[in-house]
Amino acid sequence: MSGPQAHFLFPVVKMRQDLQKLKRVLAAVVEAMGYDLVEVEFQARPDNSLLRIYIDGERGVTLDDCQRVSHQVSGVLDVEDLIAGRYTLELSSPGLDRPLSEPRHFIRFAGSEVRIQLRELLDGRRKLMGRLLGMYDNEVVIVDGEGREWRVPLERIEKARLVPEL
Repeated sequence: MSGPQAHFLFPVVKMRQDLQKLKRVLAAVVEAMGYDLVEVEFQARPDNSLLRIYIDGERGVTLDDCQRVSHQVSGVLDVEDLIAGRYTLELSSPGLDRPLSEPRHFIRFAGSEVRIQLRELLDGRRKLMGRLLGMYDNEVVIVDGEGREWRVPLERIEKARLVPEL
């Protein structure tokens, strides 16, 4: 690949174990290199699945950082044999609409605007948007635009992202 790009792609092969084990292995590699593993997404497809890894660093992430981590991660994945079948490995910075998935993310970004999609209805709603107050007793707490406070158990959240504030 030539020229600057937002993502660095690497075709790789193999998926045998669950996503949680994959995340643990990837976190060990990424964190040993001095980066933060923000999120791991795996989209299974019949012909070529996608493994997307979001990383961050104290000063952000460059294309060179993504290449370095991609090289290390692909080597570990080949040795660990965690993925069966063809897939593409994509490394990226989390971006302005960074995903939030762990308690530390919800604590770190308290005060920010967030968009949350729930696994099931909560008081008739599956999507919430509001100001993140933080994380209390394993619940994400936000206040929506109408001033209503929502307490959402972390396990009920399907997706959560920051809303870019430009």
